[in-house]
Amino acid sequence: MLGAAFCLAALIALGTGPVPIGPLDVLSALAGQPHLAQHEIVIHHLRLPRALLAVSVGASLAVSGAALQGLFRNPLADPALVGVSSGAVLGAVSVIVLGSTVLTVFSTLFAAWAVPVAAFIGALTVTAIIYRLAQSEYGTHVTTLLLAGIAINAIAMAGVGLLTFIADDNQLRTLTFWNLGSLGGATWQSLAVALPLVWLPLLWLMRQADALNALALGEAEAGHLGFDTRRLKRRIVVCVALSVGCATGLTGLIGFVGLLLPHLVRLALGPDHRALLPCAAVGGATLMLLADSAARTVAQPAELPIGIITALLGGPVFLWLLVRQKMSGAI
Repeated sequence: MLGAAFCLAALIALGTGPVPIGPLDVLSALAGQPHLAQHEIVIHHLRLPRALLAVSVGASLAVSGAALQGLFRNPLADPALVGVSSGAVLGAVSVIVLGSTVLTVFSTLFAAWAVPVAAFIGALTVTAIIYRLAQSEYGTHVTTLLLAGIAINAIAMAGVGLLTFIADDNQLRTLTFWNLGSLGGATWQSLAVALPLVWLPLLWLMRQADALNALALGEAEAGHLGFDTRRLKRRIVVCVALSVGCATGLTGLIGFVGLLLPHLVRLALGPDHRALLPCAAVGGATLMLLADSAARTVAQPAELPIGIITALLGGPVFLWLLVRQKMSGAI
């Protein structure tokens, strides 16, 4: 059923826009036999790279959220809530604003990779700080984790605000829309650079289902089952930072996907990470495809930032989940 929803969302994303294309024409264009030459140009040069970016970012955020929730044994652990996304944004915005001045050497050294690499460094730095603060001799302190995430979010957003203050008019316009999230910058060139950095750690995370199931029993129990918990936690943190950092570097800040999708999948299928991780990936990709379709069509000919769409969808649904659990006595 989830696979069918994903295929339907992909057809909607490829077929909707200023040039409407029917499902059969979409399939013909993908097969290299378009009925109109215009369809092939629109599908292959505009909508297909955008759809691939939506799938990658949605899967990255959802799987990273599920992995962090399993790692910290906390359903509120999310790349945005614990500061990973904010750190990535701060790194990316630093390169956008300071790339021609203070960070010229960095921008020259990494060229087209500069923004994704800066986002990764920002995400990894923030994650490492939060992880160190939350660790104690008894394991991970959840309250400290969330409070540190709130503080780091505030500091990172203050840094973004300062960089926005000193940005020129062109940078300011770019930053305004970039901070709200957009898939409009998707090109085959940018995908070739960034997708390996998003998908390689993502695929590794999806192979850690058994380890995350063991961690759900407790760190000591996972150690008794043969898992090196210290090394496992370090690798999960690095992979989440790399995948989310690169995804955020491409699209800007997109919230609620990493928090909401694991909860919905867990409600439907249970807490087993062997089902949770792949289904969260498909669900996150489906949500991003539908959100991007809505962003491109709701206010035509203008385009809404996709971060607004995911917040409008995710906020009410998450509140519903909280009320539902409160009424059932779970919280």
